[in-house]
Amino acid sequence: MTEEEWVPASKGELMSAIRREWQSLMHVVANLEIAGKITTPDEGGWSPKDNLAHLAEWMNALMGYHIDRRPPHEVFRVPEEVTRDWDMEVINPVLFERNKDRPFEDVMNELKQVYEKLIAKLDAMSFEDLMKPRHADDPEKRPLLMWVLGDTSEHFAEHRETIEKML
Repeated sequence: MTEEEWVPASKGELMSAIRREWQSLMHVVANLEIAGKITTPDEGGWSPKDNLAHLAEWMNALMGYHIDRRPPHEVFRVPEEVTRDWDMEVINPVLFERNKDRPFEDVMNELKQVYEKLIAKLDAMSFEDLMKPRHADDPEKRPLLMWVLGDTSEHFAEHRETIEKML
């Protein structure tokens, strides 16, 4: 962890941060829907809808891979070689291709369902469990909490900022 990384001191702080960033993201999505830009791609070729599908995929990865410790290729439903090196330059394009032609309503329904499932899963966990090292062989002994933040509040904020530019 770097010094500038915020780390919640309690589960209440964590859940509050997740919910706050989720609500901010949903506010931007509502504004994009009104503006009719939810499926308009940016200069990188990703629309706000594609960003939302990406978030759903990574929340699923958080639950299946990081929390439940299932094999990543199984969680992402991709061939094993896609996740072998855990390279985002390989994984993310595969996920993008899978989701790019899905209707917005479909993506949004899945996103909300995955979010609710994740919130329930996190609610059932203790803060002590979240503070345990994610990987036994990690020399830094980084807690599971770092991946929770990375695939929720931090990820929501990152993609909200990206899609806000469409407004």
